[in-house]
Amino acid sequence: MHNDKYTKTYAEKIMMLDEGQLSPNHFHWHKMEDIINRGGGNVAFRLWNADKDEKVDRETPVKVFSDGRTYTVAPGEEIILEPGQSLTLYPYYYHEFYVQPGTGYAIIGEVSMCNDDNTDNRFEDAQGRFPAIEEDEPAYRLLCNEYPPAKEK
Repeated sequence: MHNDKYTKTYAEKIMMLDEGQLSPNHFHWHKMEDIINRGGGNVAFRLWNADKDEKVDRETPVKVFSDGRTYTVAPGEEIILEPGQSLTLYPYYYHEFYVQPGTGYAIIGEVSMCNDDNTDNRFEDAQGRFPAIEEDEPAYRLLCNEYPPAKEK
């Protein structure tokens, strides 16, 4: 029996984040994710709950789930993940992250539920899927949407 729907329930990605880069504030309607600092510098997170209108709730404390511990922080309070530490993010948890200044780049792993970034990301400020790039030399590596169409044999 062939199932046309993709049935794998989880995914993993690896990201490299350098000092000065920021993952913009967003939440997912469906995806739950574990973020792991795989090495390098410290990764700083800020979390907020989403309110009933899906806006950032800047008043309500946020429950944090990290490496088997549960605790509460003020909305937007900095949470530092040193190499080897992880953080679990549930749907409707606004989150942004960046490398703690002075600690160098970080390698970040994400183990999460599969999702469609086009339909499961709610950004605080509207974002495009890919940033505009002014090309000043030929592409060395292509994005998935940049590959030429396959030729029929």
